[in-house]
Amino acid sequence: MTTDSSSTSTTAAGGISTFKGQERALRADRLGTGGLLLSVLAATAPLMVVAGVMPTTFAVMGIVGQPLLFVVLGVVLILFSIGYAEMSRHVHNAGAFYAYISRGLGGTAGAGAALVALVAYNALQIGIYGIFGFEVSGLLATYAEVEIAWWIPALVAALAVGLLGWLKIDVNARVLGVLLVIEVLLVVIFDVAALADPGTEGLSLHAFNPDTLTGAGVGTALCFCIAAFLGFEQAPVYAEETSRPHVLVPRVMFLAVGGVAVFFALSSWALTVATGPAAIVGTAQKQSAGLLFFLTESRLGGTFTDVLHVLFVTGMFAALLSFHNVVARYAFAMGREGLLPAAFGRTSGTSGAPGTGSLLQTVVAVVVVAAFAIADDKPAGDPTAPVLQLFTWFGNIGALGVMVLMAAASLSVVVFFVRRGAAGAQAWRLVTSALAGLALLVIAGYTVKDFEVLVGAGPGSSLSWVLPGIIGLALAAGLFLGLVLRARDPEKHARIGLGNEAFQLEKAASS
Repeated sequence: MTTDSSSTSTTAAGGISTFKGQERALRADRLGTGGLLLSVLAATAPLMVVAGVMPTTFAVMGIVGQPLLFVVLGVVLILFSIGYAEMSRHVHNAGAFYAYISRGLGGTAGAGAALVALVAYNALQIGIYGIFGFEVSGLLATYAEVEIAWWIPALVAALAVGLLGWLKIDVNARVLGVLLVIEVLLVVIFDVAALADPGTEGLSLHAFNPDTLTGAGVGTALCFCIAAFLGFEQAPVYAEETSRPHVLVPRVMFLAVGGVAVFFALSSWALTVATGPAAIVGTAQKQSAGLLFFLTESRLGGTFTDVLHVLFVTGMFAALLSFHNVVARYAFAMGREGLLPAAFGRTSGTSGAPGTGSLLQTVVAVVVVAAFAIADDKPAGDPTAPVLQLFTWFGNIGALGVMVLMAAASLSVVVFFVRRGAAGAQAWRLVTSALAGLALLVIAGYTVKDFEVLVGAGPGSSLSWVLPGIIGLALAAGLFLGLVLRARDPEKHARIGLGNEAFQLEKAASS
């Protein structure tokens, strides 16, 4: 171990910074508006949503008005973002959700939220490995005539993501940015082509008609569609790594929510225009996840469709990396505040990245992928094949967890400002937070109610309570941890949610 003359920094073997300030603070000034926006939007995986989520929602739920659902959800999430963004001006912590909930509802609630966030974002990230491996193995079989099991490219991707997670976040942002811009551009090209060459019903706006949102499937369709937005709420996770978090974080959140709502509403509308609103459900049921590629083949040719297949895979890789970075930062924040071992609260001495948290996420991903690979004894096309279960099970577990966190964060915004005596000044923000929280609770309720539909299980399946029960178990474990800390170490309990501010307070007290 080496120490400089002023005793302000130390570096241990392995490149892990052990200087108190560094080990408890991420490197500032790494991200500007563009880098932060790209890091956040990459998690939404636009091409995966257009090629996967949208056809599934049309086919399974039979809801023609999916474009209108994206508009409705965009409004709900903008209402949520108003209070959430204001909270980000007061709290800068890589533990975003649980930090906000701690400030509003107390450290014990914050500890519960921390475990839910760690499990939910891990689930979202790991689930993508299933569909990623499935698609890569399919591409290799089609274009290279090479047959490999899905779990091989999944594990290779896990290692690649793990390595990138140790690099500077601005390097990651550039990787994410390139992949994101290309896939968005290709989707826009399809949208234009579909509008230029519509189906038999022409440029019909029927998909925006409120009458299309009737029937029992609307609630479940909302569950499908809200998952497409997940990623925008990650902006505060990177607050410590921006130069002006009180400005950049709110700006990026509103740009992300607004941009995603408009982009997905227009893209899902383009799908209905390409087939005709009357035919979209039937065509989606027939083509399934191949709907987008079926429509581009006839309008833009085989070469464009082949490129789209490749970008479908790279877009998923971008989402994997984006969620990986979020999980690593949550683990870092939790380690810094005593909710995980202290080793997780340290950063890499060279890049300033949360290396131990990154390693944890990689190990968890590899173990889960390996477990599903061992259990894989069915053809990949079988809907009960582990490769597809990995995606549907874990994706919906993660989406439910994030919805619960958003609802709790909405409540914490109200309590936070009321306790500070700012209820009058923040009245309109408190109203929007309360409305958003209620709406999110309703959607989360539908998610739990219809979980067997979301994961493709049969009626009465134990999966309908076992899988959402994972989020409940994480919440219970986190609350128990918070209660134990409050009883055994009140000072540590009081620091939950303070992040690097706790270190600054300690530093000022000791000087």
